[in-house]
Amino acid sequence: MIARGKSINVTLIFSLQRYTEVAEAYIRGLERLVEAGGDAGSVASVASFFVSRVDTEADRRLDKLGHDDLKGKLAIANAKLAYQRYLEIFAGERWEVLAGTGAWRQRCLWASTSTKDPAYSDVMYVEELIGAETVNTMPEETIRASQDHGTVAATLECGVDKANRVFEQLAQVGVDYDDVTATLEKEGVQKFADSFGELLSAIEAKRRELSQPEFHWLRLR
Repeated sequence: MIARGKSINVTLIFSLQRYTEVAEAYIRGLERLVEAGGDAGSVASVASFFVSRVDTEADRRLDKLGHDDLKGKLAIANAKLAYQRYLEIFAGERWEVLAGTGAWRQRCLWASTSTKDPAYSDVMYVEELIGAETVNTMPEETIRASQDHGTVAATLECGVDKANRVFEQLAQVGVDYDDVTATLEKEGVQKFADSFGELLSAIEAKRRELSQPEFHWLRLR
C-alpha cells in the first residue's frame, strides 16, 4: 500500500521485532514508490504501539510469580527501546536517499495510554514517552490529567540503559517477553476481527430490514 502511495496507520504493534518489520516494510514501500516515479513526500505513516496492554499482560504474569517489584515497567521500557530502533532505522545512507526525495519518517504512535492499574500514575504513559516526531493518542481523561498535573519534558531518550535492564530482570524471573507480545498480538487481532464481524452483521441486518416490502410501503405512504 505504501508503494501505491497510500498513507497507512500500522496498528496493534507490541514487540520490537514486529516494529522492526513494520519500519522495514515502510522503507521498502517508499523505495518501490520512488522507483515507479511516485511522490514519496505525499505519503505519511505511523507505527502504533498499544502501550499499557504490555504492562497488563506482564503484570498478570508477575503476580503469579510473586515479583511485584517489576510490575508496571515493561511497557515504558518497550516503548523507549522501540524509539531507539526508530532513530537507528530512519538514519544512514539508505534513509537519506529517500529523505532527499521528500520522504517522511514513519512516526511512532503511542496508543492505549490510559493507566489500567489505579496504583500507577494516571499520566505515566504520557510523561515517560515524550520525544521528537512521536504521537500520543490519549483518551479524554488522560488528556485532562496531563493538563492538570502532568510534567512536560523530553523523556523518551532518557533511561535507555534502565529499559534494557528491565528486559533482563523480567527474563531472570521467568517472564518471556516474546510470549507476552505474541499473546497480546494474537488476542488483539482476534478482538479486531470479532468487532469487524459484528459490524458486518449489523450492516447485513439493517440491509435486510430496509429491503422488506412493508418498509418500502411505509415509506411511500
